[in-house]
Amino acid sequence: MQDYKQFLELIQPQPGFKILDVTAHADGLTQALLNHLSGFDDARLDVAMYPGEHQKFEASETLVLQTLPHYKAPFRALPRNNDIVIIRDVLLQHEMTERILKSIYTTLANAGNIIIVMEKASAEVAYVKDLLDRFEFRAPNEIDLLDGYAVITAKKMHMWGNGL
Repeated sequence: MQDYKQFLELIQPQPGFKILDVTAHADGLTQALLNHLSGFDDARLDVAMYPGEHQKFEASETLVLQTLPHYKAPFRALPRNNDIVIIRDVLLQHEMTERILKSIYTTLANAGNIIIVMEKASAEVAYVKDLLDRFEFRAPNEIDLLDGYAVITAKKMHMWGNGL
């Protein structure tokens, strides 16, 4: 079982904090994120579940679930509605990688963070960092936090590149 303590240190919730978890496997990390948000008024975790093995979760005021039928489908998210978007093992599987990154850019609040979690492969990390840079995410950085996984973070900067 994976220890998510260091990973959760990337996320500093406060009242009204919103996370979008785009994943092919809602699992222990999903539960850890939900627990991390508990105690904060109006904090919310939205989970967009692409095909894969998912633990069973019950929707609530804090947890909103959407199931996507295939890797062509876009997830639903309002503009500037999320403080952090976590995308796990979906980005490079999705048939429209550029569309996903544009959607993430749009749904992130100004100065929001994108966190990409994917199985380790050094060539893919460089490719993903390049993609993030092309789509106006700033300061892409790989952090070694989860065994067997690359964690890449970047920031949407206010008034840069794609604008607001």
